[in-house]
Formats: sequence, C-alpha cells, structure tokens
Amino acid sequence: MKRILISTLILCTVLTGCDRIRGIFNKKAPQTEDTTIVEPGTVPAPQPSETPSSMDSLANEAALPIAEEPVLNILTSMGNIKIKLYKETPLHRDNFVKLARKGYYDGLLFHRVIPGFMIQTGDPFTRDTTKVNLYGSGGPSYTIPAEIVDSLKHKKGAIAAARRGDSVNPERASSGSQFYIVQDAEGCSHLNGQYTVFGEVVEGLNVVDSIANVETNVRDLPLYPISIISVKEVK
Repeated sequence: MKRILISTLILCTVLTGCDRIRGIFNKKAPQTEDTTIVEPGTVPAPQPSETPSSMDSLANEAALPIAEEPVLNILTSMGNIKIKLYKETPLHRDNFVKLARKGYYDGLLFHRVIPGFMIQTGDPFTRDTTKVNLYGSGGPSYTIPAEIVDSLKHKKGAIAAARRGDSVNPERASSGSQFYIVQDAEGCSHLNGQYTVFGEVVEGLNVVDSIANVETNVRDLPLYPISIISVKEVK
C-alpha cells in the first residue's frame, strides 16, 4: 500500500509538470480564438462582444489629433508598461489610441500567457468571469487591414495585433482590439511577416517578463487574474 501511494504521488507530480511544459511548447500563433463547436477545418466568425461599431464611427469619437509616434502607459496590476506606436502602421496606431481614449482596455485581462513566447490581451469578454469559455474570441465588430512591414520584427517587447488564422483570413486582417507583447524574440521569430507589428515597449520589459512567468492553467490563462488598469497617452 505504501509503495502504491508513493507511485501515485510521483505520477501526479509528473503530470502537473507536463501541463506546465505543454504551455511553454504550445506556441500556436497569437490569434483570436473561436469557441463554437464546428466541423473540422471551419472557423465561425468572432463572437460579438459589444454594440456593433465601425472604423468611421470610432474615428468620429476621437477628435484630438494623434501624434506620429504616440507613447502610452499601459498600467497593469503587475506594474507599468510604457509603449511607443509606429508611424509605419497608421491604421493600427490610430485604432489603438482611439480605443485607449474610450477606456476600452481598462479592466481587461491578459487571457493568454506563455513564457518564452508572448502575453496576449485586449478581449472585452475578459471583464466577465462567467464568459471564460469565450476568452480570446471577443473584440469590436471590425477588423483592421494588415500593415505588415518587413523591417518591423518580433523583437523582445514588440507589440503586434492578434488575428484569425490564414485559412479563414487570407488577407491577415488584424483583430480590432486584441494584441500581444513579445516576451522572447526567438520564440516569436516564426511570426515575422505574418502579423502586423505596430509598436514596442520602451520601458517595463521586466513587467512583461513577470507576467509571462506567472502560473497558468491548461489554456494558458493565468490562475490569478492579471488586468489592465488603464491605458493613457503620455503628454
């Protein structure tokens, strides 16, 4: 009986370790997820998570001019991340700033965290813990045309837009709100040329590392919520 008990404890420890290792090596592309059960090879449209909007109506809500390369503070529950957005990707730059001005990102969670890869956020469903099965599929009811620039790589601290997979999104249009921050350049190098990189972290890489290394479940969701408190432009 004693020998059986010890064997059981060893097996449980190994399985727990395997779950963590699975998260490290499960480096699927940072994309919006589709949670509806469908036939193999098909992907349903993203779930609507707010009142339908459009790029034009969103633009009308932000009358203030946007700097050529705006700097913003992303204040998280684990510290501040200061970012700069690129002039080479004006559609993504302007969209991010307009959403930030609306308070769109305030209160959202980092819903996908993989050490040696990246941290992902921007899904409004994450405000509601009863919708955890939808995490990764939310956003505004529009996408942003791809602005893939060869010189903008997935370096450490790069900010890029999540998107649906190539099979249903051959134009590689970006999610209207979900984005990820590169924690490891080598781990994300295979994404170069496939996702729009539209900014970079200028201060707070230590915070990115801290978030990337928290304990997560089998879906790469942090066991303890990590939230965005606010996103504000640096004047």
